[in-house]
Amino acid sequence: MKVLVAERIADKGVEKLREAGLDVDFNPTIKRDELLKIIGEYDALIVRSVTKVNEELYAKATNLKVVGRAGNGVDNIEMDGASKRGIIVVNTPDANTTTTAEHTIALLLASNRRIPQADAMIRRHEWDRTKFKGSELYGKTLGIIGLGRIGSKVAVRMKGFGMKIIAYDPYIADERFERFGVEKKETLEDLMKEVDFLTIHTPKTPETLGMVEKNILNLAKDGLRVVNCARGGLYNEEDLYEAIQSGKVASAAIDVLKDEPNLTSPLLQSDKVVFTPHLGADTFEAQDNVGICVAEEVINVLSGNIVPNAVNLPTVGPDEMEGLFDYLKLGERLGNLYYGIWKDPVESIQVTFGGEAVNFNTKTITLAVLKGLFEPVMTGRVNYVNAGVIAEEEGIAMATVLKQDDKRFKNLLKVKIKGQKGEHTFAGMVAGHDEIRINRVDNFFFDIKPTQNMIFIVNEDKPGRIGQVGAIIGDMGINIGAMQCAPDDKGNAMIILSVDRELSEAELSKFMEIPGILKAKFVKIYNS
Repeated sequence: MKVLVAERIADKGVEKLREAGLDVDFNPTIKRDELLKIIGEYDALIVRSVTKVNEELYAKATNLKVVGRAGNGVDNIEMDGASKRGIIVVNTPDANTTTTAEHTIALLLASNRRIPQADAMIRRHEWDRTKFKGSELYGKTLGIIGLGRIGSKVAVRMKGFGMKIIAYDPYIADERFERFGVEKKETLEDLMKEVDFLTIHTPKTPETLGMVEKNILNLAKDGLRVVNCARGGLYNEEDLYEAIQSGKVASAAIDVLKDEPNLTSPLLQSDKVVFTPHLGADTFEAQDNVGICVAEEVINVLSGNIVPNAVNLPTVGPDEMEGLFDYLKLGERLGNLYYGIWKDPVESIQVTFGGEAVNFNTKTITLAVLKGLFEPVMTGRVNYVNAGVIAEEEGIAMATVLKQDDKRFKNLLKVKIKGQKGEHTFAGMVAGHDEIRINRVDNFFFDIKPTQNMIFIVNEDKPGRIGQVGAIIGDMGINIGAMQCAPDDKGNAMIILSVDRELSEAELSKFMEIPGILKAKFVKIYNS
């Protein structure tokens, strides 16, 4: 497969791609016209923050399977277009978190003690200690907006300075605050009333753009000191400048500006602000990590593996990766069954998780069910990225149910699909590593391993049916790997057979010649 690296990443990242056997073109100075001309040849594209990955590019990227963003933000990548086409977008959110947290602390210290200004004075051959009084950190309160990867690292490190740490993040569970020993504030206003120092670590969204503005700043005590190593524009720069001029804010440390690299901010007029040119992620270690991580993510996608840092997929933690894989396979197999046995258009799907299954990433498992459902009937690429989009476009209502205990099974995944003509239920379980079982099809209960080629036969529950089915299979020269038969409470039975090849419609029709056979279907189980 071919990979185009359209912006500069560390050499170690390029080497890792090539070591994986990929055909890599490293062209960090490629022009837009040339990119659009050749992108159709590539399976993967790696960018940083400059290249616009949008509809114009997608229209020509007919083979594209993954876009790798070497960095955290994805502002330059149009997500809806990628998801609709089944293109996975990955980034490297953890590769530079330590570096950015350290830079945040460095700027906080530098601006608090006015270190750059003092250095500049000495270099002018001047000596005046009276201009540079700072504040001790010990005993002061640090407010953090956004307790994610970077914010939590800042919290842990600043506790070492003897600071009280409080934070505001409406999207983070209470358990995370408790884990890092951080006091939770329910509103930004509550946080601002207590802080002596303020740092922000949120993505740049319509909700967060300009969120620290005049009314918020006025809630703080006089002498507030602020830091921004996240995204330009999270502080309203005009309001922050006025707060500095009035004395409400004693100092600021800014690594990112709203209009960077254009230096138009009013903050540039104040000598109480310390600037760096977006250096938060610029260490040797971080740049190596970013290059290696984006390469590993791209390799995972092209190899068909689970992708922890897919931006347009539910996040999967490293601690649940191994066990999750079996549930993803089970979800896909259960989804495969519906259109193999019935052709009724789907109106709604309910996925129920029982036992230990509730402890895994249920959103991703639900996507696995959808992927398995659509694979047999969709002509284009179906994967974890666009399966949810397809369901939405098809008008399929989705629901999930979590149950801690199930009397029949230790763990359970049950899929109830409502079609226009009726409702059907499939269930299965994970019996062990790489050991999955189908346990239920409607009201027939089994314990059988799904295989690539399976026959499902519904018949009147009378003697002789199994022998007649077996005779036809033998006449066709087909080998049976496994077979189970289960009755329901209505006088019918279902026979499931695992066989060594596909059956044609003509071959299936031979089963219907047996008296009492009500249905005979061949089901192809994908990716077995």
